[in-house]
Amino acid sequence: MLKGILSVSGQPGLFKMVAESKNNIIIESLETLKRMPVHSTSKVSALEDIAIYTENGDVPLKDIFKAIYDKENGGPAINPKSTANELKSYFEKLSLIMIKIGVYISGYKKFYLV
Repeated sequence: MLKGILSVSGQPGLFKMVAESKNNIIIESLETLKRMPVHSTSKVSALEDIAIYTENGDVPLKDIFKAIYDKENGGPAINPKSTANELKSYFEKLSLIMIKIGVYISGYKKFYLV
């Protein structure tokens, strides 16, 4: 599901890699389909490589999304503009319990940016 999807530091949205050369890669926005080069000095993260720290160890991002999908039966998830307590409660009810100390509300909201 997340294979080939990239996040580029300083660029809004998600991308897929179209081509690569010696000093850069060409990416395409999933939203606008606009292509642009990304140089080797930019920070590029593959979503399939991202994991979330939980009380039970690191959990891949795809497993977090699967838990949300299963909880909502494929429907929409909680509104990211919900209150801090509502967001914490929502994620604690998932089968993957998020670590309670050191997780800021902005961390929970980032799930909706992906």
